[in-house]
Amino acid sequence: MWAWFHKLSSPKYYYEWAGKWLPWLAAITLILMGVGLYWGLVVAPTDYQQGESYRIIFIHVPAAWMSMFVYVVMAVAGFVALVWKTKISEIVVSECAVIGAMFTAIALVTGMLWGKPTWGTYWTWDARLTSELILLFLYFGVIAIYSSIEDKRVAAKAASMLAIVGVINIPIIHYSVTWWNSLHQPNMDIISDKPSMDPSMLWPLLVMATAFKVYFVWLLFVRIRNEILSRERATKCQH
Repeated sequence: MWAWFHKLSSPKYYYEWAGKWLPWLAAITLILMGVGLYWGLVVAPTDYQQGESYRIIFIHVPAAWMSMFVYVVMAVAGFVALVWKTKISEIVVSECAVIGAMFTAIALVTGMLWGKPTWGTYWTWDARLTSELILLFLYFGVIAIYSSIEDKRVAAKAASMLAIVGVINIPIIHYSVTWWNSLHQPNMDIISDKPSMDPSMLWPLLVMATAFKVYFVWLLFVRIRNEILSRERATKCQH
């Protein structure tokens, strides 16, 4: 197993290996997205309190989950980059920052659109919203480091350290609705015998969450392969 991971850290091997998965990941993403959106936006019943406006959760909640999940992936890759100094892990950090910022922005925008009919305002300095906004700034910080430091290895080291330090914000986001008085809905209970959401709404949500995860893997593979090509061209130009 360790030998395979060591082999996977080679940009050339990774480029070829990831390329084989891209068509399958793209197909699975499209199927899950199609099923999840139709199930959530058309088939799922109307909420008795929020009416049709609640349907934004089928985009908002998976995006919010992914905003935190991608950050953890980025931080783990940052740790690997600092300890083992593999090029692939360094690239994962930089590419996760871009993808994570996208998911976080989607979560914030859809949350604002959901907040207007629910709370009567697009934005309030609620603990959950504020900590999610800080997460977006952390992603921007990693992106800025990579953009401003010319030496990729030095940039990777600085970005990895920021990613690891910023992990402290993830439990703050998750438990913010528990630790402080919050307008935001409490965390959903989806694994107990009596989940907080009706199965007719929960299942399409889980399908969309899975679709977002598969899409993340597909997009990460695409961006890593593009970065590998970009670095190879830059190396050839230098020689």
